Amino acid sequence: MFSWLSPVALYGGFLRRCLTAAGLISQTMQIDDETTIHFWGPKSSNTQLKPSLILIHGFGPHGVWQWRPQITFFSNDFDLYIPSLVFFGRSTTKSSDRSEGFQATCVVKLLEKLGVEKCSVIGTSYGGFVAYHMAKMLPGKIEKVIIASSGVNMKKKDNDGLLERAKVEKIEDLLLPATASQLRRLISLSTHRRPPYLPDFLFNNFINKLYVENRKEKLELLKGLSLGRDDTVDHITPLQQEVLIVWGEHDQIFLLDKATELNELLGEKARLEVITNASHVPQLEHAEMFNKIVKNFLCGSDD
Repeated sequence: MFSWLSPVALYGGFLRRCLTAAGLISQTMQIDDETTIHFWGPKSSNTQLKPSLILIHGFGPHGVWQWRPQITFFSNDFDLYIPSLVFFGRSTTKSSDRSEGFQATCVVKLLEKLGVEKCSVIGTSYGGFVAYHMAKMLPGKIEKVIIASSGVNMKKKDNDGLLERAKVEKIEDLLLPATASQLRRLISLSTHRRPPYLPDFLFNNFINKLYVENRKEKLELLKGLSLGRDDTVDHITPLQQEVLIVWGEHDQIFLLDKATELNELLGEKARLEVITNASHVPQLEHAEMFNKIVKNFLCGSDD
């Protein structure tokens, strides 16, 4: 397929126009001797005229693909930073650490390099793991935390249950699809409404453009997760910040009971909002409702 006919390339061009219209530019920063982070952010962070909001993507296409409606909605009121986590997009490291805690450390170092003194953070799915660790690391810098569709309290039995629902033997067969049928399965589990039929060549284009690069390292990230290794949640403790948990009612990646349990584990400063008729990506399926809930939380409104 000619590159200019690639659906992924065409949509990527649309995304770049949206980001530019939101006042964001593509940037790359070396945060230490081993790691380079690519991100979209404002042209200058020397003065914070608006509050800063960090958007952390999940395990899949890098950040701008997972946050497009939020970028458009929040850019007027917030300085947005959308980093690509290590081995997603153009972010790389020579470090052998593959934990979600390492990902959090990298984003924290990026914020320090940029001079971001205060911010709120929102993470979806795998990005929620990262956001939780960031909040624990920087209780004085991170003001509010949004954990969206993210089983931070995941247990080994939850992972086993996901494999059973997905009818796969290994988690990478779901989260790192290599065939059109595997990608269809991931989409069907991630969305509430049945997606329209699309031919294999479109799915293969998506896989070749967004899942092939750094596949080996992404497999290592899955194996490097500290969460879900056993059936305890002793590692989950309340955060000092106010926490909003947002979940799709029909999430098949992390079932709704994980949201209820997480809300209890995080204590009095946490609250749960469930979006009906949504699954694992409510920020895309019901962007208007998702954005309203998050903005009310960040701006202190109960309307």
